[in-house]
Amino acid sequence: MTRLVPLRPEAFDAFFEAAVAAYAEDNVRAGRWPAPDAPQLARAESGRLLADGVATPGQQLFEIEDETAGAVGYLWLATLSRGSSRAAYVYQIIVRAEHRRQGHARAALQQAAALAAAQGHDSLALHVFAHNEAARQLYRSLGFELVSLNLALPLAAPAAD
Repeated sequence: MTRLVPLRPEAFDAFFEAAVAAYAEDNVRAGRWPAPDAPQLARAESGRLLADGVATPGQQLFEIEDETAGAVGYLWLATLSRGSSRAAYVYQIIVRAEHRRQGHARAALQQAAALAAAQGHDSLALHVFAHNEAARQLYRSLGFELVSLNLALPLAAPAAD
């Protein structure tokens, strides 16, 4: 059985490093950031959002725990308010490679949705990179609906004179 367990302060550094690495890698794979810049960009953005670590207001951090395997990953949930609407936003869901394809992400997201509903949120939202087809399939199977698309047109560098 998989369950969400509030992240202990002493586990924050391991979570943060995993979140930064995953975010940097996804942005490089998506072509949004150059590889040499990605770690610094991911660290700065994540650090800004989690300025007070596990005590950052509006942020909920969890370990994804399996009853037999122990901690198998992390889930980062935030409250985003837009007027009278409140969304629970999944900033990051990470399942360690050796524990993937075992239902942990599905169970964690189902529990996050139940938690968000109990906390009075209107929706559970997230961003997924286009290259991550496995995650996109999971989200569709859970009932997530497409609400926007970001597009980019790669441009050639100007010719030197």
